[in-house]
Amino acid sequence: MTSPNNRYFILTKHPEYRGLANPGSICYIYESMYSSLTGTCLPTKLHVNFVDSRARSACELESSSIQPLSKEEAELLQALSSDVERLEWFREGDALRVARGLSVGTAVTVDEGGERLRGIVRYIGRIRDTSYSCPLTGTFFGIELQGEDKGKGNTDGIYQSKVLFSCKKDCGIFSTFSRIRPVVPSSLSPPNAEHSQTTDELVPGDRVTYFTADNCRHGMVLDVQEEHGEHVVRISTDTDENGKRGGEVDVPLRLVAKGEVPKALDPERMEVDATPVEKDSGDLSLNSVVEVTLKKGKSYGIIRWIGTLPGLKETMAGLELDEDDGVSDGTFKNERIFDCPPKKALFIKLRSCRPDSRFQSASASCSERTQKRDDAETDEEHNTGKLATVPPISTEQVSQILIGRMKGIQGHYNSCYMDATLFSLFSCSSVLDAMLFKTTEPQDAPIQSTLLHDIVNPLRNKGFVEGRHIMKLRQQLQKHGYSESFTTDEKDPEEFLTVIMHHILALDPLLKLSAGGKVQDSYCYQIFLDQNHRLVLPTVQQLLEHSFHTAGLKLAEVPSCLILQMPRFGKKFKMFDKIIPSLELDITDLLSEGPQQCMLCGDLAHVECTDCFKDPIFGQTGLKIFCRTCSSKVHSHPQRLSHQPVALDIPKGYLSHSMPHTLIRDKLELFAVLCIETSHYVSFIKYGPNSQDWIFFDSMADREGERDGFNIPEVHACPEVSTYLEMSPAELANQVPRDMKGVAKRLFCDAYMYLYQSTSMCLYR
Repeated sequence: MTSPNNRYFILTKHPEYRGLANPGSICYIYESMYSSLTGTCLPTKLHVNFVDSRARSACELESSSIQPLSKEEAELLQALSSDVERLEWFREGDALRVARGLSVGTAVTVDEGGERLRGIVRYIGRIRDTSYSCPLTGTFFGIELQGEDKGKGNTDGIYQSKVLFSCKKDCGIFSTFSRIRPVVPSSLSPPNAEHSQTTDELVPGDRVTYFTADNCRHGMVLDVQEEHGEHVVRISTDTDENGKRGGEVDVPLRLVAKGEVPKALDPERMEVDATPVEKDSGDLSLNSVVEVTLKKGKSYGIIRWIGTLPGLKETMAGLELDEDDGVSDGTFKNERIFDCPPKKALFIKLRSCRPDSRFQSASASCSERTQKRDDAETDEEHNTGKLATVPPISTEQVSQILIGRMKGIQGHYNSCYMDATLFSLFSCSSVLDAMLFKTTEPQDAPIQSTLLHDIVNPLRNKGFVEGRHIMKLRQQLQKHGYSESFTTDEKDPEEFLTVIMHHILALDPLLKLSAGGKVQDSYCYQIFLDQNHRLVLPTVQQLLEHSFHTAGLKLAEVPSCLILQMPRFGKKFKMFDKIIPSLELDITDLLSEGPQQCMLCGDLAHVECTDCFKDPIFGQTGLKIFCRTCSSKVHSHPQRLSHQPVALDIPKGYLSHSMPHTLIRDKLELFAVLCIETSHYVSFIKYGPNSQDWIFFDSMADREGERDGFNIPEVHACPEVSTYLEMSPAELANQVPRDMKGVAKRLFCDAYMYLYQSTSMCLYR
């Protein structure tokens, strides 16, 4: 429930009945009711509801005991953890006004563990959903830490599986307004300033660059003062405009940049740094992938800004470079033009840019001959409006279409997570093809079209997707605003899947989990284990059962696709040295509804005993489910007298028959595995029914050329996997990973995500 139709207040003193609520509690009244009660003055008493669901609703309060709040102020205060803290910050006043002036891109410091950490605001808003009974959940600030403070945070911008902003691991913090301060106080800046001040906080002794009307100079900070509502920096100059050394000058903070900015930032010198392109540079626009020739050689990057700069008539481009060949973080003469990491930004004449040659033809001998045909097919599909359907590659077609070098999806610049995920989902399976054809919002249709026409269809039809198509998808995702670094930074597969399935294509959740009578939706399931699991060389079946047992979960229905994340401590630290792939997952006993079989006699089960789950006498897999007779015998043992079996929910039709039923067990089949080693993702595909029907895909298996070269993707058969799957657990445990044949070690030792499908349910979803 949104709450623009509520009028908010904060309780500033104890009400007549002290048990009612505490000072600092936030309450509200419906706007329509408030309007009918108030004329020219506030009535002496109001019937209000408290935002905190623990407090009594529809309480009568003296008007003198409450103070009005704007909706924005109420959201900021509600994020605080206690009533006492809310009242304290409300009375302080100035901090609330400053917080209301903050915007995305503002440079701030945040109090974390007694330290003042520097960062930039990347997100402002709620991190939890509202409800009818709780119309406010609080406004939080997502901060991306900067400089030496990177790594001191506790998030990567994801909260409860929602991507609120994106940064590297432990480089982000979610904070309330009470812990953050703008580097330049917002009360001194216009609340709707076109550009937020993002200069790091300056202290005496800092080396700085300051800009004059026609040049930039360097010096050292002596003091920072406030004059006439503006911050001014007193600088000891290296040389002044007359060439004199050792002088002092007062410069407005907005014209000062921390550190020594190279003279390459001077527009008058830029044309010397780059070689102009003699021919037409093509239709370059925002997010175009380009190359420029500098004195040191070729550099590659992405256009983040196009426009004119002060004193220059020619159109300029702001590039975010692949390497640290730039001169700033997207600022020009202390003005924020765009955001990127330090030393990645370069401002250059647009005519000096040309399309990145690495994406014009991935391989002259291989792709150039097929490009015209591919483009013609794509044009025909777009012009006719027909969504061409190419089925997944069949078992018989794999060796002809997929196997070889320059096969699969070509990787480029931290794209392996996306390459491996898309290859796993769409090369040989149609379980998620619904996302390619479902009705979408007009603004999301281009992403769906790119996914279908430029990636999935070429992959299935020709077995190869050029890197430029993946870059196009990354650019579209970044343009949508879900992450500012989709085109540059490494991501996790689950983050990509959540964005494209949930936020972009609004695909129905793949997984419905039942816990305590409530059903939760999800797209992936992260396996968690308790500390006493006793597993050494587990199968995926065992991991899923133990995780469900630990969390008290059941499946509310059979999923068409089940995506499981293996238990790890981050991407680098594995919980198990090896995990045995389960080619089938038997989920019959994990369902919350439906008939189940007694694990001992096979008759209709009536009870489940969670206390028996870890009893080794019953075997290593399967939940412990019994008929009444077997349960009575099992729990007559002295060691199990204290167990408390729980009755199962059995369909009425089964209870009315005395004859035993033949139960069909619900099973899912494995179709892909994503693996990670040293931050590089690859994938295995189980493409056929035979034990040796495995292929291995690496989007960056080899490379041709250096900086101006390209990656060579490769798909090859890996029948050796079957040898290890047929081993007993004891034999497999004795295998030394480095001595395992082919790429088998990566499947057993580096598994990150398992993908299962229901061949029956996917027909209906």
